[in-house]
Amino acid sequence: MANNDDSARVVVTGMGTLNPLGNDIKSFWEALISGQSGVSGMTLIDPSGYDCQIAGEIKDFDYSVYMDKKAGRRIARFSQIAVGASRMALDHAGLEISHMDELSRQRVGVLIGNGGGAIDEDQRSMETIHSRGPSRVDPFYISKRLGNMAGANIAIEFGLLGYNGTLVTACAAGTQALGEAFEIIKRGSCDVMLAGGVEAGISQLGLAGFSAMKAVSVGFNHDPTRASRPFDKDRSGFVPAEGAAILVLESLTHARQRGAEPLAEIIGFGCSADASFLVAPAENGAGAARAIRLALDSARINPQDIDVISAHATSTGVGDIAETRALHSVFQEHVMHIPVYAAKSMTGHMLAASGAVETVALIEGLRHSIIPPTINLESPDEECDLDYVPHQARDVKSSIVLNNSFGFGGQNSVLVLRDVI
Repeated sequence: MANNDDSARVVVTGMGTLNPLGNDIKSFWEALISGQSGVSGMTLIDPSGYDCQIAGEIKDFDYSVYMDKKAGRRIARFSQIAVGASRMALDHAGLEISHMDELSRQRVGVLIGNGGGAIDEDQRSMETIHSRGPSRVDPFYISKRLGNMAGANIAIEFGLLGYNGTLVTACAAGTQALGEAFEIIKRGSCDVMLAGGVEAGISQLGLAGFSAMKAVSVGFNHDPTRASRPFDKDRSGFVPAEGAAILVLESLTHARQRGAEPLAEIIGFGCSADASFLVAPAENGAGAARAIRLALDSARINPQDIDVISAHATSTGVGDIAETRALHSVFQEHVMHIPVYAAKSMTGHMLAASGAVETVALIEGLRHSIIPPTINLESPDEECDLDYVPHQARDVKSSIVLNNSFGFGGQNSVLVLRDVI
């Protein structure tokens, strides 16, 4: 099992999220276990003329709730929601950064997964150039747009002086950021890490690009809540979505010293590359299986120890099948006894943010002894034969859980968590 040295054990003490199902942990969790969908018609852009006109959008987001209004205007939406989720996570953890001295703040780091920055700002600035000329481009455009700015703005907002980084590994990035933050604390470089993922890329440019790839859902504009349907033979692509989840990770020693109550413990992390295709996983799931095995080895557990799996489950044919094959490869006959659910059936695909949001869901599941459902699984694909927890949540006590996240470029990241013992 995991290292018994408390300084090398890493626990989660706070969480915050903004996503299509809710603007805090409670509302997100309640919507998730009730099987609600956060997918609706697009409002952030005019999707007229596009085959996909639906998305998972954050509802009623007001950045001024989380930061100074003037400062918030100077940063992009993805940074705004990352700061908002971070403030929630710090409050949840009871971690008062303002009361820390400078030396202590040097031991608090930030690591954020992001898909590449503010593509919506690219769209806006090009429109300005064409309509008003290059001299009228927002002087904050570059500092809004860069992918590292979510992590930078979190550090600036809260005065965090430690390790600061950004991972841009597509849809694996949120989970990978949590895994690498786990490793940073284990090696003693920080006592605390704010880590997770963020994405806010709903724009005409992004929608056009994904549509040209034939990657996004079509045929459900009239019925958005049924569009995201992982493992179902009638799926037609992923539903674009936005969101953020930030978690406070601490060494167990640090958490105990300040009297914090751990929510869960991270015990394993695995990362691999398919080294095959740019925009599709290896069909046999070999790269994903390798990452899962690495995570299990890191946690020092056997495949039979896993109680629940949160699937990557994008609602694409090749992706769902490859992940199912990977799980068969690793877990063998035991896989038929493991509930494997798909949160994206309700949230849509938040890209880099998905893995972090799904980690929040796993931790809530550990705490409340509930497994969320996979909705819209009406006609399972013949090659997707696992227990996907269709339609309704289950009251099941679990102890060790696994989160899968796989991204474009063949990037695979897997995290293992357990209840705190």
